[in-house]
Amino acid sequence: MVAMVKCLVWDLDDTIWPGVVLESDGGIPKPEVLRAIRTLDERGILHAVASRGELSAATAHLRRHGIEDVFSAVEVGWGPKSEAIRRIAESLDIGRETIAFVDNDPVELAEVATSCPEVRCYPVDRIPELPNLPEFTPGTVTSEARHRRSYYRAERARRVGAAEFAGSDADFLASLGLVMTVRAASEEDLARANELTVRTHQLNTTGVTFDIDELRELCASPRHEVLVASLRDRFGGYGTIGLAVSEIRGSDSVLLLLLMSCRVMSRGVGTALIREIVRRARAAGRRPTAEFVATPVNRVMLVTLRFAGFEVLESDGDRVVLVCTVPPEDISGTGHVEVAR
Repeated sequence: MVAMVKCLVWDLDDTIWPGVVLESDGGIPKPEVLRAIRTLDERGILHAVASRGELSAATAHLRRHGIEDVFSAVEVGWGPKSEAIRRIAESLDIGRETIAFVDNDPVELAEVATSCPEVRCYPVDRIPELPNLPEFTPGTVTSEARHRRSYYRAERARRVGAAEFAGSDADFLASLGLVMTVRAASEEDLARANELTVRTHQLNTTGVTFDIDELRELCASPRHEVLVASLRDRFGGYGTIGLAVSEIRGSDSVLLLLLMSCRVMSRGVGTALIREIVRRARAAGRRPTAEFVATPVNRVMLVTLRFAGFEVLESDGDRVVLVCTVPPEDISGTGHVEVAR
């Protein structure tokens, strides 16, 4: 299977546009470049810049032609482009094996290929065909993917806001105005829900994964409830960040799977989702219980359940059954998160 590209890093002069900005002959972006950028952006593939020159001049030229906002990271300077790519990978929190690089200069391509052999490199004459290559063609394009760039830009704004905030981390968290929306999963949510089960390990209560067909069956089952949670704050959206699957067993509502995106681990929103699950179970006249299966990395989820008022009902090796012993309004740690229904 071909590893998918998550970010395409572009050189600027004589690559995105003809000519050199600092020599006052930088032209308009090439049509084939704009087509590639827009097509890949719609698929959820990020764009970034690693180029030589002066940052202010380069960004002004990008802004002048209306494409500055397309790039989730911009590295313009005089150092090696391989170092710029390493910084881009770190800032976007993605592996270098998921990055591709395009440049007009064979020497620059060779430098990156030698220093970062995991990065896939392409000369400019291949730009028109990039959208047709398998590494740039995900099997499914979810609504999350189409908004991925906005999520990354919002996260960058949060980091700047946190760095400039004068109060404590807790005060900054309270200032975000976090709003979680919890709803029954629909057909259009299934691809993202499947992605969450496959990619989320530390914040998964049982280590279970579901494929799309299994999730579809659970959504249609009268004995199961599949919920998804999305999150936003004053900087923008995080997308769909949580999934919960419950099963009705007699008078119990059993939480079979609860997982949260690692991107929101520091936001403390797991307890808010648990509170909503408990509220729904109690509103239906059922006892909220939960299953937990220990994996090498998910102990934090057991801690989250215990802090939310779940007590151990029975234990058998790595499998634990818990029951919530407090009303939802007494579940602590949710004051900074508003739940919209």
